[in-house]
Amino acid sequence: MTAAALLTLTTACSSGSTDRPAERQNQPASYPDLPDALGRQVPDWSACPTPAASQDSLATEPPGELSDGTAWECATLDAPLDYAEPTADTVELALVRARTPVPAEERLGSLFFNFGGPGGSGVATLPQASDSFEELRLGGYDLVSFDPRGVGESEGVRCLDDQARDEADQLFSGVPDTEEEWRLADEQEAEFVAACVANSGPLLPHVTTANTARDLDLMRHLLGDERLHYFGFSYGTQLGATYAHLFPDRIGRTVLDAVVDPDPDPVHQGLLDARGFQLALDHYLEACVQQADCPVGPDPAAGNRWLAELLADLEDEPLPTQYADGRRLTTALAYIGIASTLYSEGSWEYLTEALTEIRDTGTGTTLLVLADIYEGRNPTTGEYTTQSPSFTAIRCADQPGAGLTEDEVLGWEDEFRAESEVFGPYMVWSLTGCGDRWPVTDPVEPPDYDATGAAEKLLLVATTGDPATPYEGAERMRAALGGPDVAHLLSYDGEGHGAYTSSDPCVVTAVDDWLLTGELPADNTGCPN
Repeated sequence: MTAAALLTLTTACSSGSTDRPAERQNQPASYPDLPDALGRQVPDWSACPTPAASQDSLATEPPGELSDGTAWECATLDAPLDYAEPTADTVELALVRARTPVPAEERLGSLFFNFGGPGGSGVATLPQASDSFEELRLGGYDLVSFDPRGVGESEGVRCLDDQARDEADQLFSGVPDTEEEWRLADEQEAEFVAACVANSGPLLPHVTTANTARDLDLMRHLLGDERLHYFGFSYGTQLGATYAHLFPDRIGRTVLDAVVDPDPDPVHQGLLDARGFQLALDHYLEACVQQADCPVGPDPAAGNRWLAELLADLEDEPLPTQYADGRRLTTALAYIGIASTLYSEGSWEYLTEALTEIRDTGTGTTLLVLADIYEGRNPTTGEYTTQSPSFTAIRCADQPGAGLTEDEVLGWEDEFRAESEVFGPYMVWSLTGCGDRWPVTDPVEPPDYDATGAAEKLLLVATTGDPATPYEGAERMRAALGGPDVAHLLSYDGEGHGAYTSSDPCVVTAVDDWLLTGELPADNTGCPN
């Protein structure tokens, strides 16, 4: 899941390059275990184009210049498709960067970003979110991000085409509870997997988080940095922790914000998700009922019942919308639209607007637009990014066959419903995971995050009201990394998915001090203080 909001880009990009450190001009040294054709590449940076629809379906212009006139630059690099066979096939990786204006001798290095998902495009997101990180650039870092393998323009995973995705969303949604619905759900799964195999088959076993961590280290090397300085959000924290495990001696200053729980058990993860989103929904409802005309009733309990009944009713009768193609608001799309607004307190107003529209007009246009944006669908053209199929492929490469059978899922329904009357009945179906049809069946590398002996400590940042990565997961990740000797935890008492982009001065100061000066906050520091 991504941590940055969509922004509108208004100015064009130009090259504006100046001579900088040796990595820009000279061929790097060899990289261990890779042929020189990969390990000694020189990135060919040039002006960035408009992001492709695979990266950002809403983009209409290239990224604009930064505050000091610095232009965004883009490049591609090749990495082994399979690091066990580095002389065989390759995968092309798309990168973006903005250089720091400080003199070469004051430059701190490259600061790599991953904004989550899995499946989010870093090439599209970093320029959109760059205002949040401008002090880090002005302080000495080149800001760098990338599309992970299997995402966006890094040979993004393709499954169903855009029209087929729309048709599948409209055909059936919700919880299958009749023989016909079970048959239809099974057919849809078979069609989806067959399309993934047909369009992305050779790539699917190789889009693991561990391989992306290896790509990160190759990029670090090719950009001329001795250590990896890294800022990861949401799934990006899992990627950062994986890198720390694989390359502890190459860890630089690292921040992991909105930390993923390391427990691989799908039931545990699913219950955490249901609990986290319900907590965020309760906070929204507590604020909503203080308004003069909250659309869901007079108190939070009534609001929960109203939303649960809405989702149940949509299974039998989807709501009409103003979409010209006749798309309707189904249960699954309404669920996505509601959840998408809970990632940030600043998005609550859009949920109120959408629910008011449903109450007053019986139409679901606004909630469908919110679901489309979250799913990477352009509401006008119907084009999708690769975000959703990439998400599935990466999860299934990391933990193939980790899901439960349908009968086992049914056995957990009551517990999920107890966690969340609204989200539980639908989140429980995430437990089916990667079924027997998925072409990757054996886990290549079980997840491991032990980073004992890391060259630098890591800073974990967790938000008490985070819906998608609940606070407790950060505590467990700290333990998995090796405890306070390896990672310190900074706690933010607030709402939303990600603390740094909340702009809380306490959080921003603590993180910036660590990245810019090497002053690490004491373990268990709290914000606001």
